[in-house]
Amino acid sequence: MHESIDKPPATAPASAFTGLKRWTDAVLYSSVLVSAAAAGLTWATFLFWRVDIPGRLGVLIFVATLFLYNIDSVLPYKHRQQLILSGRKLWMIQHRRELFLLALVALAAAGGLFWLDGWQPLTSFLGHLAAISLLYSLPIVRIRGRWRALRDFPLLKVFLIAYVWAAVTVWIPALYLHKSLTTPLVLVLFARRFFFILALAFVFDIRDYTKDILSGTRTFPGIFGIKATKILALLALAIAGILIPQGVTHTYLLVLTVPTALAALIVWYADETRPDYYFAVLADGVMLVQFLAVYWVS
Repeated sequence: MHESIDKPPATAPASAFTGLKRWTDAVLYSSVLVSAAAAGLTWATFLFWRVDIPGRLGVLIFVATLFLYNIDSVLPYKHRQQLILSGRKLWMIQHRRELFLLALVALAAAGGLFWLDGWQPLTSFLGHLAAISLLYSLPIVRIRGRWRALRDFPLLKVFLIAYVWAAVTVWIPALYLHKSLTTPLVLVLFARRFFFILALAFVFDIRDYTKDILSGTRTFPGIFGIKATKILALLALAIAGILIPQGVTHTYLLVLTVPTALAALIVWYADETRPDYYFAVLADGVMLVQFLAVYWVS
């Protein structure tokens, strides 16, 4: 009797922890956090012009990102590789059907918002970003007997990631507000975001160091080493830091040093042996920190 009374309190914390971990994994590994980061950085650009992001546009950015990341995670060839099964990859394999359904729902939502909100005039612009995102992992070119995706070309993938993220989170707000993409201010905002994302992309290259070597993907860590890659990432953050948009206040710049400094720490301590949460929470989460910093100072 005594043991049966004592057992529930002992198992309750473990059960609560298991439930919390299950939900945390679902949010992180289904790309909900990174999709929120995409919407947040887009909102941050609107805030630079003292305008709140239109709610439906924010949802469009969120669901479009959710679709692209989840459809990428369920590609058949990725599950045939299985070179290194991290906890994140194992979760994705176990929930492949759910991720595919989530991608379809997100695609339907994105398509509906695209059509209803009249984004058709920007079809070619948005289409080229979608094409890069889809072809990033989808093998389309046969070279030396092997089908290759864009990410398989030497040293290319970090620049593709930085370009698409900067284009979505800076150029789309600029176009929505009828601002020319070639004005000095927009160019500075784009370059600043490009180099910030580039630094974080290097972090994920470090995470995938061994996997990329085994799969034959030539990345910066694989060619130049992890230490050199970290130096390049810190240099990218430094460039982002010195690209100061005209008209910003000293308070604005001071507050934005917080996410930049956090990103530098994440870069410096990045290692492929770090837990999955290091990359899924910190490296993705620092983008939300940048949004929150801009929101606070605005």
